[in-house]
Amino acid sequence: MLNFKEIVSVTLILFSVIDILGSIPIVIDMRKKNGTVESGKATIVAGAIMIVFLYLGESILKLFAVDVESFAIAGAIIIFFIGMEMVMGINFFKSEGDDAKTASIVPLAFPLIAGAGTMTTIISLRAAYQELNILAGILVNLVFIYIVLKSSGWLERKLGFAGFNIIRKVFGIILLSIAIKLFKDNIHLA
Repeated sequence: MLNFKEIVSVTLILFSVIDILGSIPIVIDMRKKNGTVESGKATIVAGAIMIVFLYLGESILKLFAVDVESFAIAGAIIIFFIGMEMVMGINFFKSEGDDAKTASIVPLAFPLIAGAGTMTTIISLRAAYQELNILAGILVNLVFIYIVLKSSGWLERKLGFAGFNIIRKVFGIILLSIAIKLFKDNIHLA
């Protein structure tokens, strides 16, 4: 049964983990490199990943004998390299095929929107909230993600070249910090 309080809680938790507002400089950078970002495609793919992970996440990881911590570390490494691209101005991710279509999926839909942090959070939310309310929280976030992705071109025009470069470097450092925190929180030295 839908519970408004649970939906709001799940929505806010996922909103803070997905951090689509913090990803705006990355989206703008991708739009600059590729000419466009397919907002609808990125939102749908990210949504599909989150919904599949809601229902099958633990089973998928167990199938490959991967624990949640290892999955989070793998996501942290990808996020780390994206942050390095932003700060250093070098490209680690080489596109394969059509740039805009590829970039809308990797690294935008996964791992930026529906990355290891998001998927780990979804698994954790299952322990505290009903699946239907988690699903509703995911859908609310997807609407917001789509709006932000669609308006990234307008934001780029408002920021200008200098503003964009400053924000890109600052958020690159923040991404590096998030990657290191994810790595640190999930590595267990024996």
